Amino acid sequence: MISNAVGPGAALVGVLPGMQGMGVWMGRRQLFVRFAGEAETAVMYSAAALAEELRRLHARATFHSIALTGRDPLGNVECLQAALADADLPLPVLAESDGQRPDEVRELAPRLKMLQICTDGTAGAAMLGRFYGTIGVAVECGLEHALVLEPGEQTTDAQLLRLIEQTHAVSENIAMIIHPEEPAGGGTLDLRWSQLLAQAAELHDDVRILRRLLLPGDMRR
Repeated sequence: MISNAVGPGAALVGVLPGMQGMGVWMGRRQLFVRFAGEAETAVMYSAAALAEELRRLHARATFHSIALTGRDPLGNVECLQAALADADLPLPVLAESDGQRPDEVRELAPRLKMLQICTDGTAGAAMLGRFYGTIGVAVECGLEHALVLEPGEQTTDAQLLRLIEQTHAVSENIAMIIHPEEPAGGGTLDLRWSQLLAQAAELHDDVRILRRLLLPGDMRR
């Protein structure tokens, strides 16, 4: 489906209701606006069509919030500004970010409630500069903000602790959530995570280790 409406547009996987499986609003029922990655089937939405779809779904059910997710939502600020203004729904909006678009956060901030910055903790120096700059913009704009750490096999505890410490230096009020890798077979988490939490708590007041909710048809992915 291709929208022929005039105005800014974006390639989306879709706009669907679902339950948030990770991050600071985990477990909340949300309206997901998921932007398409390169290998995903995309539907082109104009801002007007996106606003209409948000209004339609909101009229049919109760939601906690709207989640802007998928591949690089903040790369589509013009469309989002227009769509969220047009829809004018009484729902808080959460935007996910990799922390690489501080200017776009500032532009979209009047339409946002929560900025959720996600990383595996292995970014290099150049990316980290923009990462901390993005957190600084969230502070400057008065946005609620969260850091979601999703460590992989290559992520060390030292990298995670350094990131927590340096993020704390930018914002003392940021919520930090660590989602550990799931153990094989879904068993008990390794003692490593309890030890990591004890160290992280010395660096920042609000650090949580939470297992993701594994959901069918996860709109975030």
